[in-house]
Amino acid sequence: MSLYPFARSVVAGLLKPTYRIKVEGLEHFPKEGAVLLCTNHISNLDPPVVGVTSPRKVFFMAKAELFNVPVLNGLLKNFGTFPVKRGGGDREALRAGLKVLKEGNVLGLFPEGTRSKNGELGKGLPGAGFFALRSDAAVVPCAIIGPYKSLKTLRVVYGKPINMEKYRQEKISPEEMTNIIMSEIGNLIKK
Repeated sequence: MSLYPFARSVVAGLLKPTYRIKVEGLEHFPKEGAVLLCTNHISNLDPPVVGVTSPRKVFFMAKAELFNVPVLNGLLKNFGTFPVKRGGGDREALRAGLKVLKEGNVLGLFPEGTRSKNGELGKGLPGAGFFALRSDAAVVPCAIIGPYKSLKTLRVVYGKPINMEKYRQEKISPEEMTNIIMSEIGNLIKK
């Protein structure tokens, strides 16, 4: 039996009332098929917040260092999270991410690669563009807006899937595609 549904309900019960999480744009989230979910990164709580607000299970890529913590290692694997070695092209992580998408699941990425120190949207890494261009996944931008402060509203906004057809035909670079994805996340934050 998977621990995911139980853990998701427990985490939702803790996070949603504490941070008054308001979810917008769920109607844009594809009900089936592969989805590349790209979100800004402002807190260590971002993965669980996205996990409890997404209408589907999200498989996250997380920094390899987290898998060195014994208890955390088992939990992360049970939740479908897989490691990525930061600072270079981790081929194993790229293959694992493509496999998640090929199986029609949701791959959650934080294209900035690390948390923003000042809350501002940073530059995205080319991995997001790689997955967007190398798969048939719907690419859904997402923005987490607001402070993680008790009893303050935290908004999670899911945007419309990016129309990938022309970008895949034009064979743009992963860097260019990541810039487009980051621009869409930035538009959600500005709204």
